[in-house]
Amino acid sequence: LVHRLDKETSGCVVVAKSARAAARWARLIESRELAKAYRAVVSGRPPAPSGRFEAPIATRAGERAASTDYRLIASFGEFSYLELVLGTGRMHQIRLHLAGAGLPILGDDRHGDFPLNKRLRREAGLRRLLLHSRSLRLPGGPVVTAPMPAHFADFMARFPGAPDPEAA
Repeated sequence: LVHRLDKETSGCVVVAKSARAAARWARLIESRELAKAYRAVVSGRPPAPSGRFEAPIATRAGERAASTDYRLIASFGEFSYLELVLGTGRMHQIRLHLAGAGLPILGDDRHGDFPLNKRLRREAGLRRLLLHSRSLRLPGGPVVTAPMPAHFADFMARFPGAPDPEAA
């Protein structure tokens, strides 16, 4: 594995066939030449249709700068569907930035809104984190896209006005 996703996150991941290839891909990710885009369903609405969250993230080496760009795809009911692009790659960065902005990812049992998750488990069958590594833009090449997992579509289908997670 060249990089990792949180255990509960679905989607694209880069796997290399050799140590040399892994080192090359890791450099591309670190330099942001390989861009990763995520999708998430959150509680609440962001302050603007697009923007950036910048807040330090605690690491073993101390606090480190971190940034996450977002774009609102759609709002439906009390929720929003966002596209997110990492400016840095800290552990749980997207989850921490969104929770810190008052927009916890649905199904996040570590940084989320626990009473809301419990209610949605009961009322909407929410059992998994609604965070997905949607695409990888390869340098000078194509965009690789992972299909949205069934639990996204199942959850969103329960809410009138929710977008099709594949179409947005």
